[in-house]
Amino acid sequence: MGVSFEVAVETDAEERLNKYLTFALGDEEYGLEILKVREIIGLMDITRVPRMPGFIRGVINLRGKIIPVIDLRLKFGMDEQEDTKETCIIVVDLEKLLIGVVVDKVSEVLDIVEDKIEETPDFGISVDTEFILGVGKCDDNVVMILDIAKVLTTDDINRLMESGEA
Repeated sequence: MGVSFEVAVETDAEERLNKYLTFALGDEEYGLEILKVREIIGLMDITRVPRMPGFIRGVINLRGKIIPVIDLRLKFGMDEQEDTKETCIIVVDLEKLLIGVVVDKVSEVLDIVEDKIEETPDFGISVDTEFILGVGKCDDNVVMILDIAKVLTTDDINRLMESGEA
């Protein structure tokens, strides 16, 4: 029995490897590796933390744990937008840190096989695309697959960790 349980766990992990939680920011579709997603929660009261960059909305208390929250729109330099009933927080696990990411709406979990993911196009020297794992093709849609750990700089993470301790 022990062997079949381990095989089942490995199969489950393998099945999740090509799965991406997709979400929208404006008209653009993005994806995160499902293994990095801890949970999806509705928008809740966010406590602002003084002297933080504009894209850091503040912190939330999620079942007794303080979690910093960033607004991905603002982090990506997009226009600020009113929150809607579809606006939600994706809680991601960055090993030592749980972070909430505010997105316009969560779409679905997609299975994108490796051969349907192209390398990030070269936009030129001045454009930093290190946080994009690749571009996934699903039917006629294009999904920018993010490396959420690289979306945030080391300075961002340090600030978030400090805000979570505040």
